[in-house]
Amino acid sequence: MTTKTRMRGLTRRATLALASATALASMLTLAAPSSALAQAKKTLIVAEPTHGIGYLPLYVAIHKGYFADQNIEVKIMTVDSGSGHTNAVLTGQAFAFIGGPEHNAFAKLKGAELRAVVNVVDRGNVYFVAKKGMEPKPGQSMADYFKGKKIGVGQYSGTPNSITRYLMAKYGLDVKKDVTLVETATAAVIATVKTGAADIGNVSEPLIARGLKEGLWGEPFLSIPDELGPYAYSTLNVRLDSIEKDPDTVQKFVNGVVMGLKFTYSNPAEATLIAKKEFPTMSEEDLKATLDRTFKDKLWSADGSISQASWDTGSAVVREAGILKQDVKYDEIIDNRFLKAVKAEVAK
Repeated sequence: MTTKTRMRGLTRRATLALASATALASMLTLAAPSSALAQAKKTLIVAEPTHGIGYLPLYVAIHKGYFADQNIEVKIMTVDSGSGHTNAVLTGQAFAFIGGPEHNAFAKLKGAELRAVVNVVDRGNVYFVAKKGMEPKPGQSMADYFKGKKIGVGQYSGTPNSITRYLMAKYGLDVKKDVTLVETATAAVIATVKTGAADIGNVSEPLIARGLKEGLWGEPFLSIPDELGPYAYSTLNVRLDSIEKDPDTVQKFVNGVVMGLKFTYSNPAEATLIAKKEFPTMSEEDLKATLDRTFKDKLWSADGSISQASWDTGSAVVREAGILKQDVKYDEIIDNRFLKAVKAEVAK
């Protein structure tokens, strides 16, 4: 195939994707009541715990003007301080935060009311790799393989750590007796395996690709997207007060996020260009590795849905880790009304 032929094919696909996204944008604009559209444009702040590629569909929605089409402006505020992104919403500094709905559950047990209104990352972005020569044997059970091993993992209360604890319990292993958790900064996990302090690493991209390049490990032997399935890993969450007092704005916000998700999947080439703008200092190699695995494993939600199953998994993980002390029901922290409005409008 010639370069010109390839370019014509790319142009046709890009045109079709753009036409589809434009049609969806027109329909979703109608999902917000006309009285709300007549109001002056509102600026909404979204607090994020880190600026990461996992949140790319949100950045895509901003770059493509999907929020502007809804007569709102969305700005990102990075709050790299534990629960700082949640507190930014609770204190009114931000309209929404991105993070697992377990944060809503934590807040509820302290008397605050938050709701997840749209999903972004619907799979656990966690993978287990083994140091070369220490891979599981063919047919070996995970319980047998993990027993006695040292696992390099992020700090306690972080999601990768919680997932590790959940899995060990699932395999019938005691994290205090049967395995050793080498808890460290996420970026330092690769060093724990390299130095022999850990036999197994709990990592995600681009660390997976870096270890592969160094010959430190092979492809992941355990993929959490496959192992756990739907998982409300990163949703967008707002105060219940915002829903009750200004549902029109929440609806327009959800509309924009859904359009960002759909465009990201339908036009990965342009989404990649946007990623390069958002992460200008990230190497081409790391960016490609991260996006390739994200698209391959379908880590992002396809339509923003937050299923019961996705919360069941998220809840089980934090309950097993001892971070969430009691059960919190789905409809106490998740509100699907705005996604239902999007689906109803698209179905017309």
